[in-house]
Amino acid sequence: MLGLSGFASGEMTSLTESELSEVEGTGIGIVLEDFKFAHGTDIDNGQVFKIGGIKSSDGQDVEIVVNKLYIAGSSSNYGANLNPVNLGRLVNPFTIDVIDGNSIGVTDKAVLNIAAPTQVPQAEGYDCLSGVAVLGSGTCGSRPMTAEFAGERPDLGLQLNITVGSNQSANFNIHAQSAVIDGSYLRLWGDDQRRQLVGQFKLNFYSPELSINACSLDGSECGSRIVMSDFALELALGNELQPMFLDVDGSGNFVAEVQAIPKPAPGTIGSDGQQASSDPATWQFYNDYYSNPDYRSNLMIGDLSVGDRNYGATRVDGMLIQYLRIQTKDFAQ
Repeated sequence: MLGLSGFASGEMTSLTESELSEVEGTGIGIVLEDFKFAHGTDIDNGQVFKIGGIKSSDGQDVEIVVNKLYIAGSSSNYGANLNPVNLGRLVNPFTIDVIDGNSIGVTDKAVLNIAAPTQVPQAEGYDCLSGVAVLGSGTCGSRPMTAEFAGERPDLGLQLNITVGSNQSANFNIHAQSAVIDGSYLRLWGDDQRRQLVGQFKLNFYSPELSINACSLDGSECGSRIVMSDFALELALGNELQPMFLDVDGSGNFVAEVQAIPKPAPGTIGSDGQQASSDPATWQFYNDYYSNPDYRSNLMIGDLSVGDRNYGATRVDGMLIQYLRIQTKDFAQ
């Protein structure tokens, strides 16, 4: 028997521009393991997170102070117990990528795609809302926390204090338990004709409990807590037929606009609305638009309660945004 042994060594070398042009990749994947973040106002040590430059309708300065902000593991007890959590998985990370627009209906454009972990086939996923979900129970790839595992579903919390002039308001608090955003993304590209930034925004937000309340400045007294159990929001803004235009107008205010769908090539729809009595291409265009679930938004609240009063379930299914314009205003002018 003959045995061979050897030692190999090498060094990294730079690539020429022509060599770099031949490199293909799939963007950047981001996974944060054993992650937790917490901010708390500590004026004595200079730890203050303020948002300023805002005016009220009567011209007074408005100051927003972020008193608390946290991202931590499940069972944080509204931020009191901060344990680590994982954000993303190696097999399903957060991603930043430039994709071929032709693959998503955006013709001949390179599209910047910033995405949360994707949703997966049910056999490979977990129920998006349940804190004790098991494999095969849903389409979310992010796993809930167990006794042995931190999971990928963080608790989120935010406390704000708003001061208008010399008047301080109570603290405003919002908390989400075991939050999941799988399937969310932001896509951005440029429009040559309007010379504007264009985008598509899909936000999926699932939480077994989303709560809101207000407390006194020192936190000693709090009002009734609004609790939304089994909260699920699937919001779609913009699509390949109705992209969302983003702009800043001449006065410096932000504008977001989703325009009405463009009309297809001339063709008639029969009075009975059926394909047989209509122009086939025109009928198919409208059928594809109105039947595509990716264009629609949904909201589900399994149970809504305010203090000790219970208002039951709320649900909005299949909301289609046919036109939308959002514009900020400076009331001080």
